[in-house]
Amino acid sequence: MAKRRFVDLSISIEPELPSDPPMMRPKIDYKDHEYGSEQMKDFFPGISKEHLPHGLGWALEFITLTTHSGTHLDAPYHYHPTMDHGKPALTIDEVPLEWCFSDGVVLDFRYKEDGDRITVNDIKKELERIKYEIKPLDIVLIQTGADSAWGTPQYLVKGAGMERESTLFLLEKGVKVVGIDAWSWDRPLSFLAKEFKETGDPRVIWEAHFAGIEIGYCHMEKMANLSAIGQPYGFMVCCFPIKIKRAGAGWVRPVAIIEEK
Repeated sequence: MAKRRFVDLSISIEPELPSDPPMMRPKIDYKDHEYGSEQMKDFFPGISKEHLPHGLGWALEFITLTTHSGTHLDAPYHYHPTMDHGKPALTIDEVPLEWCFSDGVVLDFRYKEDGDRITVNDIKKELERIKYEIKPLDIVLIQTGADSAWGTPQYLVKGAGMERESTLFLLEKGVKVVGIDAWSWDRPLSFLAKEFKETGDPRVIWEAHFAGIEIGYCHMEKMANLSAIGQPYGFMVCCFPIKIKRAGAGWVRPVAIIEEK
């Protein structure tokens, strides 16, 4: 009988880590069970601590964060108000659920240097190496190794990244959801900014994201643990996003599901 193995492909949302720009770092106000015991008095008039198990109430947290904190799924609306050459771009609450549960494939580009482009030719070579052909609705996961720097300032500049052409190469094969174990689907922003300053070419600005203007798609950012899957394909990925009305992204806890004999 087959046994299922589940691999968590997410990072935790943690307060004030230097792996995000300062204005994007989550803030979490943790309220403990002592606080909860006092708060419960507002909901249950007449109670005292003696009425509660060991005098303790509930715990809860107040959180300030962006929809791009932690592992998240970007919807087409994040990139532009339109997709598919002029159609209204989908917000995260409109993303079809069937996009978010499908066969997965890991493409390994850990050999590349930080800031390198992942090209169409790179993808073709990797698919040839693992002997796999991409099909519609596959969830393609890009492994750069950047997740090893999570929790440090270096995370923001770690890993290779996708470009417009390589993104469109996947989308033209019917792929709708992709993911990467780095801060951004594009190359790190500092590399894009440097290239724009040197060349003046606006096509380098957020080029892989802006590919979604031509063909609508979603990508996960800040993934982790892709090595723990243990195989390049032959597994499912589940990545349903939190449903936030009219938002450009939503938090997600992606999971790889492997059937083992």
